[in-house]
Amino acid sequence: MLGNMLGRWGYQAVTARDGEEAWKILESEDSPRLAILDWMMPGLDGVEICRRVRAAGHEPYVYIVLLTARTESRDLVEGMDAGADDYLTKPFRNHELRVRLRAGKRILDLQEELLRAREALRIQATHDGLTGLHNRTSILDILHNELARGSREGQPLAVLLADLDRFKQINDSCGHLAGDEVLRETAQRMKSAVRRYDAVGRYGGEEFLVVLPGCEADTACRQAERIREAVASGMVEFGGQRLQVSCSIGAACRSNPAPTDADSLIREADVALYVAKNLGRNQVAAFAAQPV
Repeated sequence: MLGNMLGRWGYQAVTARDGEEAWKILESEDSPRLAILDWMMPGLDGVEICRRVRAAGHEPYVYIVLLTARTESRDLVEGMDAGADDYLTKPFRNHELRVRLRAGKRILDLQEELLRAREALRIQATHDGLTGLHNRTSILDILHNELARGSREGQPLAVLLADLDRFKQINDSCGHLAGDEVLRETAQRMKSAVRRYDAVGRYGGEEFLVVLPGCEADTACRQAERIREAVASGMVEFGGQRLQVSCSIGAACRSNPAPTDADSLIREADVALYVAKNLGRNQVAAFAAQPV
């Protein structure tokens, strides 16, 4: 009866034959956002399911309406304390259930707006506004996390430090808006050249830091070459101008990383970057103890 009624009201109803099935539905990734639970059900009762849903901390939120023939105030308190958002005694009036579901949907819509706003703020706080890449703080956090993970799991880790060649000349001769377009396009080309679990961040100015989990030195240099080729793959067009872009990249690696290796890895990548610049730019160089 409820399923047919909900369908007429425009809802897509998912029904469960007992409490165990209801819990499996509600703990799934695509669980319904609105749930109408009987208090008394075979297997698990509605109150226990409420407790489990709230203990699981579902996000986005599941709005729960509890149906019951119990009318004592202590039952109402128990149901709401368990995590129900609303409580309706049977027999209920159809229009009363309908307006309560509308109220629940309004709350869920507001929560959806809050989640979108929170995600926008998170991206704003962790990403560079110009390029869309991780910002300096975020990419360094990723590096520290990957070093800790590599240390625990005995996996190598490499970093690349890339610097756009003669970027100041582009700014000076074509203007800062052209320089901004070069940075945006470079960021997209770098992202297209890395693996999905690598991380690319704007380290500062025209410098980019790339974190490569699971990479030994040889693999890191091959990955750096792919990035270098992607950056230099074509002209950047802006305001009728066609700008040639290239980058130099320094690579550094740890076969057995320690959680405290971040600063030394970046320093080594910077030394290798200096070598790549001295080799004529648009080059990849790996750190060596005695660079030449």
